[in-house]
Amino acid sequence: MSAPDDSFTLYDLRVEVVATDRPMVCNHRAGDWFELVGENLRFPPGQSFPLYPLAAILPLLPAKQRVTHPNDWMTTDAEIACPDPYCGGRFRITRTGTSTWRHGEVTRVPLPPTP
Repeated sequence: MSAPDDSFTLYDLRVEVVATDRPMVCNHRAGDWFELVGENLRFPPGQSFPLYPLAAILPLLPAKQRVTHPNDWMTTDAEIACPDPYCGGRFRITRTGTSTWRHGEVTRVPLPPTP
């Protein structure tokens, strides 16, 4: 008897700073980016990212990693404004690919038995 399939798929994401017609006042530059693969943020070598914009973006990323209904705003809306009301920066979240994970590799909580 084989073990049940405990795999699931998440989107890999890229978050990129996008300039607008308003000046950016925070410590991010157009073209700065980071990636999210699974639970891990990956930054290019030597690049930093300001804390407050990151804090505003983080709650949205797990939802963007998952399959959503085509009519859901989480599917269609890709740009997030910087939380500083004086900053013109925006952050574009792009689904770049998928990664497959196994339940047993990301938690110690067992899956319930299947009937």
